[in-house]
Amino acid sequence: MVRNISSVKHLVDLDEEALASARAALGTRTIKDTVNTALALAAMDDSRREALAAALDRLARVELTDQERADAWR
Repeated sequence: MVRNISSVKHLVDLDEEALASARAALGTRTIKDTVNTALALAAMDDSRREALAAALDRLARVELTDQERADAWR
């Protein structure tokens, strides 16, 4: 599968301390890599939260007997 990745330049003011901390935490070398990695991780976390919420909603709708509930905890 080929991803169509577009790139647009943006002029932003960055907190240099936060950038240095993010760079160290992410193991990135450039500002571009640091920002893009942080954005990808943020998007991934949002996607995971949505998937978890959906799974919990499905689980909440499951009707189990008391015995099935007890067995599920073993």
